[in-house]
Amino acid sequence: MLQIIYSDEFLEHKTGRYHPEKPERLTAIVKALKAASFTEQIEWLSPTTKPGQMSWIEKVHTARYINKLKEIAATGGGYLDGDTPVSPRSYDIALLAVSAWLDGIDAVLATENPAFVLARPPGHHAESDAGMGFCLFSNAAIASVYALEKPGINRVAILDWDVHHGNGTQAIVETHPQIAYCSLHQYPAYPGTGKASEKGFHNNVLNLPIPPGSDITEYQPLWESKIIPFLSNFQPDLLIVSAGYDANADDPLASMNLQPEDYGLFTEYCLGLTRKILFGLEGGYDLPTLSASVIATIEPCLS
Repeated sequence: MLQIIYSDEFLEHKTGRYHPEKPERLTAIVKALKAASFTEQIEWLSPTTKPGQMSWIEKVHTARYINKLKEIAATGGGYLDGDTPVSPRSYDIALLAVSAWLDGIDAVLATENPAFVLARPPGHHAESDAGMGFCLFSNAAIASVYALEKPGINRVAILDWDVHHGNGTQAIVETHPQIAYCSLHQYPAYPGTGKASEKGFHNNVLNLPIPPGSDITEYQPLWESKIIPFLSNFQPDLLIVSAGYDANADDPLASMNLQPEDYGLFTEYCLGLTRKILFGLEGGYDLPTLSASVIATIEPCLS
């Protein structure tokens, strides 16, 4: 069985009719999963509200930013930047997304098997004092800090395979010696960060900029020569995957040429390191390839 943390409430973060980060992303994935051959092996969980949840968010985000986001939502909505809308319920839904990621950590540690957080808004562009790039709270960073308070978890690695560099995640965790961050991303591309020279304050960051137009023949050698050695040397007790699927050839927001089945290979590499993996949805905007890629990610976890 694989546990998926999901709620229809995540559809209530409204971004506007033509925005690529739209509720239909989740409904397409849910429909595909319920029609998948392995659907009986999925356990659907609803996110829970954790006592003291705000304290975990405050470890990552400033009070000024949290209050700003809350106020924008409470006064009818607005924009954090040109790409990042806030609707009246966005603040509450962003809190629920954080809850889902924390529940995902608990699920992985309880079962010692992978789990998948199917939530929105995404998070890897959100910095400590600013939301941007469709992202409100830095879900993966908050989850990593939360995980380090759990018994037996002394090191957490975050692997970000979204096509865009997770500037927010890196900025938050690169000062933390117990957290490693690895990103493979199109470069140049939004947000312009993620140079190979960025190593973190404890040599705990690995950035792999990849040129536009690359496919699995460029990605696979990087996994084998760079990513696996980096993660193996760090020896994480838990792996968090910022699972974005916008490096697919059909995705409208990037220029890579991956296919959905390639994410199955990525997952197999991760499983070779540990079964304690939390996958959390980030980007991916072509609905058919997004759904197929999530299925390709989950399939190896069930064997």
